[in-house]
Amino acid sequence: MAVGKPKSSAAAQARQAGRRAARMSAVQALYQWEMAKMPAREVVAEFITHHLTPDCDRSLFGTLVTGVEADLPSVDHMVQGALSETFDFNRLEAVLRQILRAAVFELAHQSDPPARVVISEYVALTLAFFTPVESGLVNGVLDKLARVVRPAEFA
Repeated sequence: MAVGKPKSSAAAQARQAGRRAARMSAVQALYQWEMAKMPAREVVAEFITHHLTPDCDRSLFGTLVTGVEADLPSVDHMVQGALSETFDFNRLEAVLRQILRAAVFELAHQSDPPARVVISEYVALTLAFFTPVESGLVNGVLDKLARVVRPAEFA
């Protein structure tokens, strides 16, 4: 029986760290994109030139930032639909909006990693900026949406 060579633990950890850096940078870039009203491609170029760490997964970073811009109405609609009827998405704090946008885009448009990993990563990222209250909101919204956009993973 032939068994494929497993990824080394160090390589898997490096890939995970690169993706984590990409998500953090994407949230920051999306914040700048929204505040400065710059095209996403310009923000991506600026971040690649001046702000990204060497370990950052540049492909994921660029995909998240330009993807949110391209699919913004759909992404915002999905987030608003997962919030309670009395909660207005546009009234959320700006960084929290960007966290939800990036996470929802990743859940809806990327098949890897699994939804539960994406949720966990964005909940942890939320804790870098906010309290457990906001991370609970992010967890609830993403869990609800993940069950819609990736139902097979929750069957």
